[in-house]
Amino acid sequence: MHIKQIIIQGFKSYKEQTVIEPFSPKCNVIVGRNGSGKSNFFAAIRFVLSDAYTQMGREERQALLHEGSGSAVMSAYVEIIFDNEDGRFPTGKDELILRRTIGLKKDEYSLDRKNATKTDVMNLLESAGFSRSNPYYIVPQGRVTTLTNMKDTERLTLLKEVAGTQVYEARRAESLKIMTETKNKRDKIDELLDYIRSRLKDLEEEKEELRGYQDKDKERRCLDYTLLHREQVKIAERLDEIEEFRQGGTDNMDESREAFIDGENELAALKDEVKQLCNQMELLKIDRRQLEEDRRESARSQAKVELEVKKLADGQSASEQARQRQKQELQAVKKEMSEKDAELAKIIPDYNKAKAEEVEVKSALDASDASRQRLLSKQGRNSQFKSKAERDKWLRKEIEVLNNTLATQKANRMDADEDVKAVQTEIKGLEKEISGLRERLEGWGGNRQALTEQVTNAKDALERLSDDRKVLRREDDKLESITENARREMNRAEQDLAHSMDGATARGLATVRRLKREQNISGAYGTVAELLQVGENYRISVEQTAGNSLFHYIVDNEATATKLAKALYDQHGGRVTFMPLSQLRPRPANFPKANDAIPMLSKIKYDARYENAFQQVFGKTIICPNLTIAGQYARSHGLNAITTDGDTANKKGAMTGGYIDPRKSRIEAVRAAERWREEYDGHRVRATELRREIERKDQEITAAMGDLQKLEQSLRRLDDSFDPLRSELRNKDSHVDQKKDQLDSKVRGRDAVDGMLKQFGDQTEAYDAELASEFKKALTSDEEAQLDELNSSVQDLRSQWNDLSSARRKLENRKNLLEIDIRENLRLKLDQLNNQDADASASGDSHDLKEAQRELKRITKTAAAVDAKLAANESEIERADSETARLRREQAAKEAQQEELAKTMETVKKKMDRSISKKAELTALAAECAKNIRDLGVLPEEAFERFSRMESKQVAKRLERANEALKAFKHVNKKAFEQYASFTAQRETLTKRRKELEASQGAIEELVLVLDQRKDEAIERTFKQVSREFAGVFERLVPAGRGRLVIQRKTDVNLDEEEGAGEGVENYTGVGISVSFNSKHDEQQRIQQLSGGQKSLCALALVFAIQQCDPAPFYLFDEIDANLDAQYRTAVAQMLAAVSAQQSQAASGTLAEGERVMSGQFICTTFRPEMVLVADKTYGVMFGANKTSRVEAVSREKALEFVEGQKP
Repeated sequence: MHIKQIIIQGFKSYKEQTVIEPFSPKCNVIVGRNGSGKSNFFAAIRFVLSDAYTQMGREERQALLHEGSGSAVMSAYVEIIFDNEDGRFPTGKDELILRRTIGLKKDEYSLDRKNATKTDVMNLLESAGFSRSNPYYIVPQGRVTTLTNMKDTERLTLLKEVAGTQVYEARRAESLKIMTETKNKRDKIDELLDYIRSRLKDLEEEKEELRGYQDKDKERRCLDYTLLHREQVKIAERLDEIEEFRQGGTDNMDESREAFIDGENELAALKDEVKQLCNQMELLKIDRRQLEEDRRESARSQAKVELEVKKLADGQSASEQARQRQKQELQAVKKEMSEKDAELAKIIPDYNKAKAEEVEVKSALDASDASRQRLLSKQGRNSQFKSKAERDKWLRKEIEVLNNTLATQKANRMDADEDVKAVQTEIKGLEKEISGLRERLEGWGGNRQALTEQVTNAKDALERLSDDRKVLRREDDKLESITENARREMNRAEQDLAHSMDGATARGLATVRRLKREQNISGAYGTVAELLQVGENYRISVEQTAGNSLFHYIVDNEATATKLAKALYDQHGGRVTFMPLSQLRPRPANFPKANDAIPMLSKIKYDARYENAFQQVFGKTIICPNLTIAGQYARSHGLNAITTDGDTANKKGAMTGGYIDPRKSRIEAVRAAERWREEYDGHRVRATELRREIERKDQEITAAMGDLQKLEQSLRRLDDSFDPLRSELRNKDSHVDQKKDQLDSKVRGRDAVDGMLKQFGDQTEAYDAELASEFKKALTSDEEAQLDELNSSVQDLRSQWNDLSSARRKLENRKNLLEIDIRENLRLKLDQLNNQDADASASGDSHDLKEAQRELKRITKTAAAVDAKLAANESEIERADSETARLRREQAAKEAQQEELAKTMETVKKKMDRSISKKAELTALAAECAKNIRDLGVLPEEAFERFSRMESKQVAKRLERANEALKAFKHVNKKAFEQYASFTAQRETLTKRRKELEASQGAIEELVLVLDQRKDEAIERTFKQVSREFAGVFERLVPAGRGRLVIQRKTDVNLDEEEGAGEGVENYTGVGISVSFNSKHDEQQRIQQLSGGQKSLCALALVFAIQQCDPAPFYLFDEIDANLDAQYRTAVAQMLAAVSAQQSQAASGTLAEGERVMSGQFICTTFRPEMVLVADKTYGVMFGANKTSRVEAVSREKALEFVEGQKP
């Protein structure tokens, strides 16, 4: 085992955390300037491992903390990490971390990062080989000088410490102390035994006198008992009489109290009724004010609307007459139009038929006339041409011209068809548009009426919504009054409740209720009074039993209670006692099994989850019919008992009672406060709902107003569209007429083209036929005959055509007249009348009158309803007023009755109080008699019958004589028998104890002898071992010399240890050192005769010799070579190297079993190069500008360079 690493922070000059590089398990040398912190480094190790820093004051602790510049250091620690691979520390780990932390107020140890006590640490170090009796494994600066200057007697004391004699000395001193205490106890016991023997002799005489006294005292006590018993019987008889009177008075009082309570309840009910009626009257008056306001408003509105109706009605009479005339004219025009339309419909088929016949005859006439003309032309051409070829040439030329003309006419015919179709199509479209415009124009009035009805309905809906909102606002106003009344009642009830408790509790409960509401604390249930229900018969007893516990607040657990209590404290919100259900552990009570003892909890209703709280408050209380029974059960069963009147008897026997005013009930105050609080909260919730409904109604009214505005805007757009529609219809009619004229022109042109096509075609055919015929100068007979036939046919057809044309013209003229009349007269007139009707409709006079009449009807109906409600309201007010007066009369009568009953109860109460006072006086006398009887002590059996037949006067005289006789025994010791028995028992106990002390004294004397013997053996053994090791070590350090230790005795201080080995250690006076540095045979010198360097070498040899006897795991040497010569420094350095090398041998197991040699790790400081040369690892201590030290590993060359630089 060895020190592996050291970490220092805040200790002396090591302010910052200093983590030193791991040490070598062999020899480690530390170099540094004076004042750099080397000694502080060794002090840090001693701070953890030794007893040098114990029981320090504040100043001493402060001295260990760093005091340089910068922030103040409040605590420091030193941590040593041990390599434990060899298992010397019994921790089962390869490494042990030991830390000590110190501050101004703390001093702590830790093992492997866990807190430990100093005792644990020291025991662990002892188990690893750090012996307290051998402190020289740490040699601080100056210790070698101390050993050098040590006297022989001090050196002997050192060897005794190394031998461990402190343990023997401590045990011997403890044993001697026990022997002294034993002797003192034995002497004290002897004194007590002498006193007891003397006292027993005196008590023998006192016992005889006591027997005579006891005989006289027995007679006295019997006489005293006789008199006291007779007085006790008399008092019991008087108490029975008082109890009978009190019982009768109690019964009367109970009846009066019940009647008074019933009267109070009736009076309270009357007050509630009166209050309700007053509130109702207030609300009715509010309704009356609102209804009167509505009536005034309805009257104003009705008058205004009546004036408007009259005005509109007067203005509408003239327009109505004009409208009636216009309506008649419209009907006449429509009738005339329908008649002429019917006539036209009847004429048109005849006209079409006549026209077809005329066309047909005209076609036949034209064909016959053309044939006739062709024959005549042919007849004329025969004389024109000379030859057939000339004729044919002309014919072909004409045929070509005709063909060209036919082609042109056919093209014209096609163009005419297209023109006719286009015009017909356009006419059809215009007629369709006109039909649509007419339908729109004819339906305009209906649409406007429908839209007007929609506007009216929208206005009605808006008025209904406004009425609904007005109702809601009135209800809100009424509810505001009701809420204000409820708030006043709630405040009054809470004030009454606050008066039943102290102010801090009232404020605390109010704060808790607010916190529960704001933070939604589910674990806060309520007070005991709020969570229970009890009948009226047991209310007083429950209130008296609970007392202030009625206002204890029940919560689920301790966390909720702590949270609320902290909030109360932080907010200065008062004081509340909390009852956490999880922390309550009520004990079960022993209830009597009788009908006259009722457990109070059986009469209380509450939630089962509050069982523990109610058991805590009411679990040990029973209800009894009277106070006597209550007191008996309270004493016999250890319970609290109470009557229904509130008289109590606790388990200690105390009784309390008296009249309790049932009107001042705290439970009823809680109920009233809860009731008004719930009613007030309910009204507030309803008010919030009403406001939301009013907001919704406002939104609905806004939406209805928007719909009404949209409908009115649509109506305006419809009115604005009438004139453009009428103008468009006129334009369309004019355009259709133009198109029809154009169509007739196109049709006539097409018919003319058809006639020419037929004529040209027939002419072409005739030319073709003539071209194919022979050339003749005259017509053929057939042609002549055909010509004659055609002439007659033409005449007939022309005559027929003239007749048909005349008939067609007649029909056409009639048709044209009808069409013109319809189109240009009746149609215009109809349009004009329709426009007038539309204008009348658009003017809105009739609509305004209807609207006004409807509004008047509505207002009249509303006014009638308001009058009916006002009449009903007046009736309700009168009824409530009369009912209030009646109830006030009943209340006054009941109050007078209650006052009389209260006086009667007060009189009975005074009598009862006097009887209670007398009873209390007699009870005190009875208790005094009972006490006097108990003071007589245990009476003989004859005391109950011996003087029972003797008169009281004789008993008193005899008692007087007995007391006179007892005066002669006033000096007697009444406790002689008890004292004699007590002293006898003490004598036996002390005699037994003295024998035990004598035996203990002998055992302790033997132990002291054994301890002295063992101490002498340990000193002699240690001296021999240290002397032998000193000689060996000195020889290793000074090979040419020789050294030894010399025991000095009282007889001969010059004899060595071998000469006086058999003598006792008590003859030793000191230990000297005798050495020779030049020869093993020269005469040796005492240490006082040596130089300073030689003395230091001898002191080091003694240290090494002690360590050889009791090796440690490692050694800390601080400048042990400071006073040595060069040759001796080299010898010491080589010895350190050799001893540290044995550490590896011990670790590898090459040493013989059981062999104890000095081996281990060395950590040394020096200013000399010899130790640096043999060191396995070297370190340097540096001191910074801010007064802080640090330790760093350096090379041997750098360490030697530093050491060389420190030489003078």
